[in-house]
This record gives sequence, structure tokens and C-alpha cells, in this order.
Amino acid sequence: MSVKWKNEIEQRQQELKQVSLWRNRKSLQSPQQAQVLIDDKKLVNFSSNDYLGLANSETLKKLASNEVLKWGVGSGASHLVCGHQSPHHELEKSLAQFVGAERALLFSTGYMANIAIASAFTGKADLILQDKLNHASLIDGAKLSAAQFKRYSHNNIEHAQSILRNAEFEKAMIMTDGVFSMDGDIAPLKELKSLADDHDALLLVDDAHGFACIGNTGKGALELSNLTPTGNVLLMATLGKAVGSFGAFVAGDAVYIEQLIQSARSYIYTTALPPAVAATSGASLKLISENGRALRQLLNDNIAQFKNGVNQIGLELLPSDSAVQPLVLKDEQLALDFSQRLQDLGFLVSAIRPPTVPKGSARLRFTFSAAHKPKDIDDLLVAINRVAKSLGVLHDN
Repeated sequence: MSVKWKNEIEQRQQELKQVSLWRNRKSLQSPQQAQVLIDDKKLVNFSSNDYLGLANSETLKKLASNEVLKWGVGSGASHLVCGHQSPHHELEKSLAQFVGAERALLFSTGYMANIAIASAFTGKADLILQDKLNHASLIDGAKLSAAQFKRYSHNNIEHAQSILRNAEFEKAMIMTDGVFSMDGDIAPLKELKSLADDHDALLLVDDAHGFACIGNTGKGALELSNLTPTGNVLLMATLGKAVGSFGAFVAGDAVYIEQLIQSARSYIYTTALPPAVAATSGASLKLISENGRALRQLLNDNIAQFKNGVNQIGLELLPSDSAVQPLVLKDEQLALDFSQRLQDLGFLVSAIRPPTVPKGSARLRFTFSAAHKPKDIDDLLVAINRVAKSLGVLHDN
């Protein structure tokens, strides 16, 4: 590396440290579950997206072992060469049936799926319209496409409508998170669907944080609005959160799925998921179909217990009924300090800072699982109260 490059990069890194935006990885010495081990210390995990507690399921682990013995550890090729195997095909059919779509298409990650969608459906004369707080993968997908890219204020239908009325385009695509990953609130999908209808637009819903853990049958944010991924609605969801496995999919009418197969670069030019992983995801989806209601009830009970407890402490969370419960502290260093003190008391809670969230909205992001016990949450609330007082966020009466 040249001296010029090295010096400039080191300076940029030092600047991140000075403003409390330096990121560090935590290395878990245990499976992903409600209690984890970091640096030989047991912590109750309130940072994971394993919303239904399935990532370390004994049932799924045994099945995964058997599937590895049957299918091996890798797929060996892209889907369009010779990497598309029976478990992939069966999982796609099961996912489409579960969400009520004509077809579904597997991707290795949600990021790769979102990178694919914008370029597969839009061109230079088209418009992509997104919520200001969408996930980075949706934003990056739009930026990498040839289309115009505009954003509307968070969940503001009037602003979105104004942009569509005043912009010049041939076709439009509206993209939104279903459950917003850092705020935990839910997009007004019924209103966005009406807006898409009025402008002959496609609506893409990224429901990574709602799929399988929201809705009466676990179909996610679309289900809450009595919508399905049909007609002008497309769904992207991940398998590495509530499903407890790995991968992602896009669901919708067959013509749109076929367009992704034919033109989505991040699908065509990458190795397929290991077939054993696809088979395990299929088994998890079956488990969710059969037992998901009970798991979602446990999750919702945990969320309600936490929200009620925080309210009694005197702190205010962002409005959210999902498993993502943010406590905005604004100051980056305060968020880091709060997170570290909770860790010292035995709780893993992530401090989220810019650029992941807007400047001035640094926060603690509490996430919940069906695997948490009521005592875990009671103990967390005691710790939050103690740390909040010690840092001056709360004051003793």
C-alpha cells in the first residue's frame, strides 16, 4: 500500500474514533440464542434478529446434519449452471405457497436480492421512489440502477404522492421496508398500494424484520394490511432472522420472478445457497406453519412486558409493536456507554449510530425473541433503570 493511501485511510479511521463512530465486532463463542458467550462471559442477548428462537433449534440442527450428509456442504455452481438442486426448488414452491404468491426466487442474502430488483425492473426513463429510512440495501440497489432515484419523508404518503405527481418518468417503482429495521415501526402498506395503483407503479416491500413473526399467520407486514405479493406487489424477505436459517427470497407474479431469473446480476452470477441450508429453511418454514402462532405469542408477550416496564421506568421508546424496540439517546458516546454498562451487567444490547441511523438519533436497539424468558426481561429492566440513573438519563426522585 502506498504511503499516500495508507495515511489518508488512517486519518479517516482516526476521525471515526474521535466522533464515537468506530465499529467493533463482537466474537460469540456460542450458538445464536437467548444467552450467548462473549469473551468467556455469559450475556443475555437482546441484539439478535432470531425473533422466533429457531437459530439454535434442536429439531432444525438435527435435520440440518442429516441434510449435509445427504447433499454435501456446497452447491458448486450458480443456479443457472448446475447449482439449482431439489431443496432449492422445493423451498421456492413452499415460500410462494406460504405468502400467497405465484412464484418465489431464492437469493443468497437479502442484500443481494435488493441489489437485483431495481436494475431488473427499471431503466433510465423510470423512477424509483423510496422511504427515507429504508434499509441500506434498498438504497444501494436504487443507486446502482439507471433509474432516477428520489426519497420521501418517512412513512409520509402525501410527500410520496407529491413526488410522483411532479416527476417525469415512464414507469415507477415504490420501495419500502415493511418493518423498519432501526425504528421498528411498520410502513403504511395499504396507502402505498393505493398510491402504486394510482400511478401504475410496482410496490416492493422488504419485510426482512416482519416475515414469519408478524401477522396472524406469520406472513408479515403485508398480512396486516390484507395484502399479498400479487399483481403490482412484490415481497422480499430474509430467512436469516425469524426463520433462523440463511438466505432470502423475492415473491410475486410469475412474470416478475422470471424477469429476475433472466436479468438479475446478483442472482445469475453467484453460487447458489448450499442445498442443505435450503432444506433446513424449508423445515423451519414447515415448523413455523405448524407452531408459529405459539412462538409469535411468546414473542409478543415479551415485547409487551418490555414496553410496559420501560414506560414504568420513565423512559420513552420509539413507537413500535415489533420485535425491534429502539431507545433513542441522540448522543453517540452516550449510546456506547449505555451499551457497555449493560454488557458489564450481563446484557448484550447494540448501540446503533450514524450512518446506520440519521445523525442525532444514536440509540440502543433492543430486539426480542420467543426464546427470552420473563425473568430475562425483568432483569434487563432493572439493569436499564440502574444504568440510566448512573448516566444521568434518569434522575432519582
